Amino acid sequence: MTAFSPLAIGPHIVQPPVVLAPMAGITNAPFRTLCREFSGGKGLFVSEMITTRALVERNEKTMQLIRFDETEKPRSIQLYGVDPVTVGKAVRMIVDEDLADHIDLNFGCPVPKVTRKGGGSALPYKRPLLRAILHEAVTNAGDLPVTMKMRKGIDDDHITFLDAGRIAVEEGVTAIALHGRTAAQHYGGTADWDAIARLKEHVPEIPVLGNGDIWSADDALRMMRETGCDGVVVGRGCLGRPWLFGDLVAGFEGTGAYAQPGLRVVADTMVRHARLLGEWLGDESRGVVDFRKHVAWYLKGFSVGSEMRKKLAITSSLDELSAQLSELDLEQPWPTGADGPRGRTSGNGRVVLPDGWLKDPYDCAGVSEDAELDTSGG
Repeated sequence: MTAFSPLAIGPHIVQPPVVLAPMAGITNAPFRTLCREFSGGKGLFVSEMITTRALVERNEKTMQLIRFDETEKPRSIQLYGVDPVTVGKAVRMIVDEDLADHIDLNFGCPVPKVTRKGGGSALPYKRPLLRAILHEAVTNAGDLPVTMKMRKGIDDDHITFLDAGRIAVEEGVTAIALHGRTAAQHYGGTADWDAIARLKEHVPEIPVLGNGDIWSADDALRMMRETGCDGVVVGRGCLGRPWLFGDLVAGFEGTGAYAQPGLRVVADTMVRHARLLGEWLGDESRGVVDFRKHVAWYLKGFSVGSEMRKKLAITSSLDELSAQLSELDLEQPWPTGADGPRGRTSGNGRVVLPDGWLKDPYDCAGVSEDAELDTSGG
């Protein structure tokens, strides 16, 4: 078995070198808690996307999203921003108020409401704007490490990851995560792991993390071997599978078999997830309602009738959720082939961009504080 080095994110040593990808509406404190529990506290677990404008303005929802459990160390916040000044203010606020131990910058989100503002995966095309944002973030971060997550580019005709990687190194970014797809691909097709290998060769000065199509611990190990990357970022692979982080620890450390829980354990985990959401939101019913989107992911591959799936999708209390789950055949073992894709898998083919965005990668006129989103969490 190949031994992999620990991942250094500034002063923070991540071993095994595994990171939970920020996902809007998913990687809130309750889900991070579940993932950390299964991993035994090993790995790095990043918050949902936090909009810099909303943070600076102390938006109520945003302030809740950046609350970390006292057991979360290091505390990792992912920031989204388009305006360098606002990004700088948000980073300075995090430092001054000791809100986090690590800052990640989002240049990978492909959703239209983000890219139409010039943010997320659209932004690295504007090289000077990317440099200005990274400069403000790193300058204001002090001793806090700043990392970034990005995609290959906007589409196959507008590839940006190598230029963006070099700019990141020059501006003092600590590490880079690359999702091996373009924005136009969204989550469709197959992730280009060769691009991850190319980026690693291009920026040997800092760690490069690979992201895309990691559905199992074996996928993560294979990505590390094939690309030479320094760590992996796991997103959709852990949807309805928080125990994947336990599998990742077992895979990297070579200490045992993977979880493959039966339906009884899965059902217990579902109820605990919903309960944690209710405690976090301060309302049991809101927690169960928020949990509904996870139901299909948890139950993928198990024999559950369509009527029961419909019932589970409209539950509104923990008692109701528990009662309905108890009606299932809980003795079902882990189903064969249940490790495949979950979440969004379709491509889009079109990226919504500001007018004239692609005319000149060095013309950043028209991008201002007004382009900032005012809500966090996607």
